[in-house]
Amino acid sequence: MAGNAGWPNGARLAMSFVVNVEEGSEMNPADGDRGPEAVDELGVVLKKPMRNFGNESNYRYGIKAGAPRVMALLSRYGVAATFTAAALSLERAPELARQIVAGGHEVCAHGWRWVHQFHMSEEEERVFIRKAVRSIERTTGRRPHGWLSRYLLTPHTRRLLVEEGFTYHMDDYSDDLPFWDSVDGTPILIVPYALDSNDMKMWTAPALTPADWLRYAVDSFDWLYAEAAQAPRMMSLGVHLRIIGRPGRIGYLERFIQHVRRHARVWIATREAIAEHWAGVHPPTGV
Repeated sequence: MAGNAGWPNGARLAMSFVVNVEEGSEMNPADGDRGPEAVDELGVVLKKPMRNFGNESNYRYGIKAGAPRVMALLSRYGVAATFTAAALSLERAPELARQIVAGGHEVCAHGWRWVHQFHMSEEEERVFIRKAVRSIERTTGRRPHGWLSRYLLTPHTRRLLVEEGFTYHMDDYSDDLPFWDSVDGTPILIVPYALDSNDMKMWTAPALTPADWLRYAVDSFDWLYAEAAQAPRMMSLGVHLRIIGRPGRIGYLERFIQHVRRHARVWIATREAIAEHWAGVHPPTGV
């Protein structure tokens, strides 16, 4: 099926830039959570129900300083990105929400907050999804069509997404092309994501240096681009405002964009656009 898929205008490779917006909706006792956020650039995990003010400031950096750099870079190169946003993050950063919309980017739901869903009952998860949809619709003027969980989804997640009108789902890492799944006879398109090229690799031990991360991303792109001479491919590159937005890292994202731009027949597109094109070329059959 993939052999004759084809991307628009004869492109060989669909390039998906994903910007995660999680800052302001992470775990925090100030929001009634049982403890502070465990994801920390220093790897400090507090086991007491106390606030980690240092890590909270790391997250604020993503909105205050990281976001302006990322938005300016995307604008400079005309890159349309998918912003996987925790809904509360955009509520607390309305100016960023306005810039995302004005820049022609897509907002994909990354939960109501940046918290895990695995402990939720089915009804709690349904409410969580609905709150995210309503919130993003208020802040951006448009409901999200895609969903990305904070990694640990549940057996109910995909069915609930179908019931709530989502057209694609990102919680999958099994391929370099979209594919169809079916929930009780209703199809939903899976647009796989990638963790290996994510800038989180610069936060988690053993951490990559920015140069190592860039080399890995370029190598991934080059290999997929070569394969795409025979059959279309898709690449995902995920970044975070608080990580890639640092002055010692942002230039490496720019170098990757420049590398991509030096190649013809690359379609830089939002995940919604990729999903719409794939569904038009390959409508679901037998799923």
